Amino acid sequence: MLKEVTEQDFQSTVDRGVTLVDFWAEWCGPCRMVTPVLEELQGELGDRAQIVKLNVDENPNIAQQFGISGIPTMLLFKDGQVVDKLVGASSINTYRDLINKQIA
Repeated sequence: MLKEVTEQDFQSTVDRGVTLVDFWAEWCGPCRMVTPVLEELQGELGDRAQIVKLNVDENPNIAQQFGISGIPTMLLFKDGQVVDKLVGASSINTYRDLINKQIA
């Protein structure tokens, strides 16, 4: 299961290392389809990178801060900075390649 982040722990979560943040909502069908893919990928990555989820309905300030207008949106952070962005559901290979570019 992926870690859920909130406005309270968001910054401390993305500050160090490589973190993929899945901006999602309960009512979003494509968001629910992506979750098992991301869980599988987190298992592959181990501690080289982390994947977390942020519910945009429960944490609107973070979503607004990063200009999230459609979900699912993935933001890839490296040491607190956004280094890549994907909007919409994608394949495990797409997410893997996105993360591997930052941890290689």
